[in-house]
Amino acid sequence: MKYSLCYFAFFLTLFLIGSDNLFAQQLIYTPINPSFGGSSFNGSWLQAQAQAEKRFSAPSAPTYNPYSTTNTLQDFQSTLDNAVLSELSQKIVSQVFGENALTPGHYQFGNYSVDINPANDGIHINIQDVLNGGSTSVIVPYY
Repeated sequence: MKYSLCYFAFFLTLFLIGSDNLFAQQLIYTPINPSFGGSSFNGSWLQAQAQAEKRFSAPSAPTYNPYSTTNTLQDFQSTLDNAVLSELSQKIVSQVFGENALTPGHYQFGNYSVDINPANDGIHINIQDVLNGGSTSVIVPYY
């Protein structure tokens, strides 16, 4: 115990005597980016690194094309068809499941022909566009 205390005191004395020769220097920060005062030779390297890391690009904004292939009359016809189909679907659902349910059969709504047939898995509704010849089929399951 005595010897360890003596060794500690000895090394402490050597450290304090030798500390006269120790010097510190000032820390100086130099930025890398030339925009913040760094070397101007780093600019092209930083630009190349940024381009290499770039993964995403901004989405392009939709542009208005006055010479598009669709015109306002076609847009109006499409909107009108969608409105008629929406009204038709509301009437069919309310009449098939309402108090005054539609009986199975063939119905005509403007340009659309509707066939309603009951089946084991539900009610089959076939809608056909008389003008274009397009058709769709919907199965409404029983609950």
